[in-house]
Amino acid sequence: MSPVTAPELLTSVIEADANAIWHPFTPLYGLRPPLEVVRSEGAWLHTADGRQILDAISSWWVNLHGHSHPYIAEAIGKQAAELAHVIFAGFTHAPAARLAERLLTILPPNMSKVFYSDNGSTATEVAMKMAFQYFYNLGQHKPKIIAIDGAYHGDTFGAMSVGDRSPFNAPFQPYLFEAVFIPFPDKANEAAVFAQFADEIATGEVGAFIFEPLVQGASGMRMYSAQLLDRMIAHAQQHGVICIADEVMTGFGRTGKLFASLYLNHYPDIICLSKGITGGFLPLGATACTQRIQDAYRSPDLMKTFFHGHSYTANPIACAAANASLDLLLSEQCSAAIARINQKHLQFAAQLAQGNYAVRNVRVLGTILALEIDRTGETSYFHEARNNLYYHFLDKNLLMRPLGNVVYLLPPYCITDEELALAYRAILEII
Repeated sequence: MSPVTAPELLTSVIEADANAIWHPFTPLYGLRPPLEVVRSEGAWLHTADGRQILDAISSWWVNLHGHSHPYIAEAIGKQAAELAHVIFAGFTHAPAARLAERLLTILPPNMSKVFYSDNGSTATEVAMKMAFQYFYNLGQHKPKIIAIDGAYHGDTFGAMSVGDRSPFNAPFQPYLFEAVFIPFPDKANEAAVFAQFADEIATGEVGAFIFEPLVQGASGMRMYSAQLLDRMIAHAQQHGVICIADEVMTGFGRTGKLFASLYLNHYPDIICLSKGITGGFLPLGATACTQRIQDAYRSPDLMKTFFHGHSYTANPIACAAANASLDLLLSEQCSAAIARINQKHLQFAAQLAQGNYAVRNVRVLGTILALEIDRTGETSYFHEARNNLYYHFLDKNLLMRPLGNVVYLLPPYCITDEELALAYRAILEII
């Protein structure tokens, strides 16, 4: 069958976009039109009007090694010519098998199985369903799940249910299931947070505890103690509670280690992965679990099957991209780049500490740098400074999407010292 050539756009890209597209997290009134990107390379986006924009946030935290990396692109092209897709119920293929095997060698050593999905939200949905059905299959009633205030685990209904109750999900709150929220832990309230956590566990009704390990991303890159999280996981597991680490943002080197869970002595029972897994090329989600979790599903009783799946589960092209990204991630050059970015962030943080700047709570973990503009105001995604900050940086050809008044950097590992300096200078100008 000969393909029919698609017609040329009847209007410009921007006009077609305005006529036909609804963008994510974007008000329909009061913002500038989107920028048309025609090419990308390394840490840079190239627009139709000739601008070059430094992507200092890895395009929503997905790009690890730089845009259009030729090694990953080549792997995608080769795989597309061999096997583009096949149903993953009753079939398998080398890219998925190899990727799962490799992930289990770099994840915490208690991980045993990998379940594929499509994105971060679905990876967390899978994790929660695994945990809930685990107790169902065992004939136990543990209906409660603990989450942390300020959490963001995705935009599907289960993920929203364990996320912060905010204006983002206000229209859907009547439809969300109930979760138990504990306060976000900081140095001042750690003892109280643990006490409340332990009290909830003591009810015997808690089945799962879900958390973003060490860093809450969307709530403002808020960081908390590995020691406290370690203690909470240990206590939860002692009482049979399944611990779920949402590493969608923190995974694949962002915190300085391959996974934030590797800062802990007690490892979670389930780990959610996405974003950086394919190096920013294709959507893919993965949920890893211990053997104990899967064992609850091993039964001649058909009704104990995990009835969950997606049409594009374990897509071979996406898995090929993930394997190529892992090749790059596990290289000595990439480890050195992560360490270099961390060192530059620490030097910039020290510079801010020594000056009289209108910032507070400057923090660094791995390749993440975050700070809050306005030392007197409250941190909020809806802080009035957000749009001004965003356009200030964009007008200087820097892609940085402040989380309210929180300015952060989460660059691809290919970024150079000179490119980082551009971002640091732009931050200094605003503060």
